[in-house]
Amino acid sequence: MNPINHLLKLRPAVPSLRRLGDDFLGQSASRAAIGVALALAVFAILLLVSGHDPADALLEAWNGVIGSSFGLSEVGVTMIPLVLTALATAIPTRAGLVNVGGEGQLYIGALTATGTALFFPTGHIWLMLPVMALAGCAGGGLWAATAALLRHWRGVNEVISTLLANYIAILLVNVFVFGPWKNPQGLGYPYTAPFEVAAIFPAIAGTRFHWGFLAPVVSVIVCYVILKHTLWGFKMRAVGGNPSAARRRGIAVNKYVIAAMIAGGGLAGLAGMVEVSGIHHDLRPGISDNLGYLGLLASWLAGHNPAVIIAACFLIAVFLVAGDVLQLSVGLPSAAGLVLIGLALFFVLGLRRVERQAL
Repeated sequence: MNPINHLLKLRPAVPSLRRLGDDFLGQSASRAAIGVALALAVFAILLLVSGHDPADALLEAWNGVIGSSFGLSEVGVTMIPLVLTALATAIPTRAGLVNVGGEGQLYIGALTATGTALFFPTGHIWLMLPVMALAGCAGGGLWAATAALLRHWRGVNEVISTLLANYIAILLVNVFVFGPWKNPQGLGYPYTAPFEVAAIFPAIAGTRFHWGFLAPVVSVIVCYVILKHTLWGFKMRAVGGNPSAARRRGIAVNKYVIAAMIAGGGLAGLAGMVEVSGIHHDLRPGISDNLGYLGLLASWLAGHNPAVIIAACFLIAVFLVAGDVLQLSVGLPSAAGLVLIGLALFFVLGLRRVERQAL
C-alpha cells in the first residue's frame, strides 16, 4: 500500500486533525479584529480611570509607532527574535508538546553563539554568521532535548522541565559573563568582550533594524512548508492529534516528539544568536527581556500556525513599542504594553473559544 494512503487512514481516528492547524487570526480575521478592538476599548477605559485622555494617549501611541520610521524600525527589531521564539512553541505543539522553555533556550543559544564568536573567529562575515547561527541552534536544540528525553525516559512533564530550565539557563549565562568570559577591559561591567565586525549583523538604513531579519523569514517559510506539505509534517500532526492512533499505524511517536522539541529549541537558540549578533554585539545579563514568554503568547494567538505567527508577532511588537511611547509621552508605566498584550490575548482566545463552541 502507498505509505501516504496508509497514513491518510489516520483521519477517521483523529477527527480533530483537520482543525489542528486552524487558527483564529487566519481563519476569522474579522473576529480577531473585534478581539483587538475590545482590548483597546478596555485599555481606553483604564486610561480614563487613571486620569488620562484616552484619545490623546492612543494618538500618541499611533504617531510614535505606526507614524514614525523609528517606531516601525523598533517594531521590526522586536519582531525578529519574537517570531523565532513563537515558532519554538508552535512546532512542539504540533507534536502534542508544550514548550515553555523558549526563554532558556534563547539564552543557551546566545551563549553558544557568543562562544563561537569569541574563540573561533574567522574574519569573514559570510562564514562567521552562519557558523554562529549553527552554534546557536545547536545550543538551544540540545537544551530543549533534555526536556524531551526526561519526558521519554522518566515521564517528566515538559511544561515543568522547560519552565525550570529557563532559570538554570539564565544563571548559567550569568556564570560566564560574571566569570571567565567577563571583559577585563569592561570597567567591571558583566559583559563579554565585544564581537569582531564579522560576527555582527549589519544594520539597515542607520537604524537598529538589521539583516538578521532574514532568519525568521526563512524559518517561517521552511516551517510552513514542512508542516503543511511534507509527509514528515503530516506524521508530526498525527502524533499531536492522537498519539495512540499514530502508534498503531506504525509511526515512531517518540522520535517525532523528540525531534519536534529539538527543532523548537533550535529556533529559540537561533533567536539568541540573532540578539547578541544584531543588537548587543556581546553577551550580557538580561539579553532577552522575556522574549521567550512573549513568543509563547504569540504562538497561542496565532493558533500555532507558522503562516499567521508573523501577524501575531507584529501585533505584540506594536503593543510593546507603544508601551514605551506611552511611558515617555504620557507618563504611563512601561508595563502598559504588557497590559495591552494581555487584553488582546484574553479577547482573541475568548472569542475563538466561543466560535468553536458554536460549531
